[in-house]
Amino acid sequence: MKFTHLTSAGDAHMVDVTAKQPTVREATARGQVTCSPTVMTALRDGTVPKGDVLAVARVAGIAAAKRVPELLPLAHTIGVHGASVDLTIESDHVAIEATVRTADRTGVEMEALTAVSVAALAIVDMVKGVDRSARIENCRIVAKSGGRSGQWVREGESWPNA
Repeated sequence: MKFTHLTSAGDAHMVDVTAKQPTVREATARGQVTCSPTVMTALRDGTVPKGDVLAVARVAGIAAAKRVPELLPLAHTIGVHGASVDLTIESDHVAIEATVRTADRTGVEMEALTAVSVAALAIVDMVKGVDRSARIENCRIVAKSGGRSGQWVREGESWPNA
């Protein structure tokens, strides 16, 4: 297997995408934050002491999608032309889904994963005073489209917004 971010000598480097043509690309990631029954009730009732947890997490995730090159040293700076973070309160967790879109030379998988991860961190930060056991789980890319490899959906997952 050849790793694109390694030279033949094994040194890390940034892949040169100059010659690639921009295409419309999209990636969706999902994850969740599992919380205690007390926190889940407070989330449903809107009584978490720090405020509107879902609004803070949504904005944190969108902002994070735009900062990936600052966090990942080999990531390209690309135009994030659309980013959405959807949060759903389930019985014992908050489900997070982030979709990021661009028309650029490289994909937005890292941007979608970062959006989910930072939204999850924001939830934990907002509820940690009530539930120190809240945990982030199962962050993963579930679908992508565009670029040379086309469309892909993780086995066992549904296409986003389907």
